[in-house]
Amino acid sequence: MPIEIKELHIKINVNEGSKPATSPSTPKSTDEDAVAECVEQVLKIIERKKER
Repeated sequence: MPIEIKELHIKINVNEGSKPATSPSTPKSTDEDAVAECVEQVLKIIERKKER
């Protein structure tokens, strides 16, 4: 029997005074690749949801 999740609660704590998680020496192409991968995964999830 499949389980259906109807609500998802996400809680995030933000500290404004802390340093950023990524280092400034990280190339922007790596960040762009990560964003592109996330977008691709979200689109795949949406397509799978439409098939149901």
